[in-house]
Order: sequence, then C-alpha cells, then structure tokens
Amino acid sequence: MRRLAATTALAASLLALPAAAEMTVEEREALHAEIRAYLLEHPEVLIEAMDVLQAREEAAAVERDALLVQAQSDRIFASPDDWVGGNPDGDITLVEFMDYRCGYCRKAHAEVAELVKSDGNIRYVIKEFPILGEGSLLSSQFAIAIRLLHGDDAYKTAHNALIALRGDATEETLARLATELGHDPAPILAKMGTPEVLAVIEANHVLATDMDISGTPTFVMQDTMLRGYVLLEDMRRIVADLRS
Repeated sequence: MRRLAATTALAASLLALPAAAEMTVEEREALHAEIRAYLLEHPEVLIEAMDVLQAREEAAAVERDALLVQAQSDRIFASPDDWVGGNPDGDITLVEFMDYRCGYCRKAHAEVAELVKSDGNIRYVIKEFPILGEGSLLSSQFAIAIRLLHGDDAYKTAHNALIALRGDATEETLARLATELGHDPAPILAKMGTPEVLAVIEANHVLATDMDISGTPTFVMQDTMLRGYVLLEDMRRIVADLRS
C-alpha cells in the first residue's frame, strides 16, 4: 500500500511538472498528455523510480543513524549503569534497548544469547527501556534493583527470568520471583522505587529520545542501528560485515 501511494504521488507530480514560462497552455497540455501516455504505456518506469527513491531514503536513514550513534557514543556504549555481558573485551559491541513485556524482545532473547555465545568476541550491553506500561516499568525497576543489591550475575539471572515471566508483573509476582531466585524480596521491593533506580530508566528514555528510538527491540552495533527484531542469521551477517 505504501509503494502504491508513493507511486501514485510520483505520477501525479510528473503530470504537474511546472512548464517553462514560454510554453503556451496548449503546449503544456500536450506535454502532460505525452507524459501520461508514456507512463501508461511503460508503468514499470514508475516502479523503477520508486525503487531508486526507496534506496536513497534507506541510505539516508542509515547515514542519519550513524551520526546519531556517533553523537551519543559514550552514553550508548560506556554507561556504568548498564549490565555488560558476553566478552567485555570483544571487538564488536552489541547494545539492546529492550522491554520485558515486548513480544519481539522475548523472541530475540534466545537468538541474541546464541549470537553472543557462538561468536565469542561480542560485548553485549542491555539498556532497560520500559515502554509498554506499568508491568514493563516494574520489571525494569526489579532488574536494576537486583543488580545494585546483588551484582551482575544476579541481574543476568533475573533478566532471563523476567523475559520468561508469564502473566502480569506486579509487586506480588515480583516478590515471589525474588524468593524463587534466592533473594529476600523486601530489600529489592524497597530499592525499586528509589531515585538511584529510577534515574537509570530515565537516562535511557532521554537517550532513546535523542536517538529517535521509540520501539523495542532496538539494537546498536558499532555505528549501525537496527530498529526492530532481526533474525539470527542476519545479525551474524551484519557482524561479519562490520568486521570486514
């Protein structure tokens, strides 16, 4: 539908091309008739033109994203508030803006883990970016509170559990989850609403706004942004391209 609308608009713009000032009304009408006749006889020209336009728009978007990443590099790759996994000294850093209640984040979870494990040279950074309501926010607060209280290994375990959590994330379900993970839930629940925890989430939201990120998952690798779910084989191809 998008291509059809764009194609229609392109055809209309061609027919409405401003004519040279010296052309008469009759000459303009004749020119427009010739253009219309040609397009009707060769409609593939419109498709070819739209393909070129789409390619240019995609290239411009890639360049724009690269500039955004460059401008926010330290905040993306080097925030002390983010959990870092994989190979801390890897030659590629993969950053994921994620939401625990996001279906595509859940779908990507196992594939990202497989990518990081099988590659062995990827530094993996998680950005807590809850955007899907109260359950998302509570889940991120829970994960961050556990990291602050119990460290990175405990955070990763909680992160995996939250991704797999069924049903609503409430204080009651998160308290039960904390117990299942071997933690006293009371200090975690108390920590969740503190300024220290909320500041991490707020900083990620501000960064996402500055980078024009509005959905999850969003991935950043080097100067490349991947907006949305990406298949494992495509992630591997992108990693290989970046290394080459």
